[in-house]
Amino acid sequence: MSTINKAEAIEYSETDGQPMGETETHRRWMTRIDDILCHRLRGQRAYVGCNLLLYFLPGQPARFVVPDNFVVLDCDHRERRIFKTWEEQRVPDLIIEVTSLSTQREDQVRKLAIYEELGSREYFLYDPTASYLTPALQGFRLVNGQMTEIEPRADGMLQCQVLGLDLRLNGRRLEVIDSLTGQPALTEAEENWQRAESEKAARLTAEQRILELEEQLRKMREKP
Repeated sequence: MSTINKAEAIEYSETDGQPMGETETHRRWMTRIDDILCHRLRGQRAYVGCNLLLYFLPGQPARFVVPDNFVVLDCDHRERRIFKTWEEQRVPDLIIEVTSLSTQREDQVRKLAIYEELGSREYFLYDPTASYLTPALQGFRLVNGQMTEIEPRADGMLQCQVLGLDLRLNGRRLEVIDSLTGQPALTEAEENWQRAESEKAARLTAEQRILELEEQLRKMREKP
């Protein structure tokens, strides 16, 4: 029996028994990043995972990692309960970890080593409380087989080449920017709200202009 066939006879748990996030702040940011990535990659052949167990060695169910947010390009877009790299024949291209007190060392040491071993292209760490990472936003890129720290640009941006995005901090808040347009990369809900507000503002402007023209017309008619 092959190694992979043996691996399929082994049970791979769907949970590590840990909560999604240490605090409400961390959970919200994990969810928001997931929504941004899903909206960014809509219609593309890509998988976006959030807090999903990722197994990377067939036949060894104890060897897994749980990325907070990750993207696998050139991968079927379908729901999964776990992710097995040997079945998918793919590894995460991009990972974003929302770092907390309990995950700081694992994010900076263990996970960094695992993602380097897997050959993931980019890895970002974000501390929404600015309490555990200095700086609170850090990035790494695989260069010649080694995860190398991404140097911020003069404007403080960290470039995510995998998705054509720029990441920066505004205070403690993470901002995700489209590298080409310079516009924020938003969730679907945020984009819909922004569009509705723009349409509302345009409608009010048009209505105000109509009132001004009607007033001008009234004055013209009142002239002797």
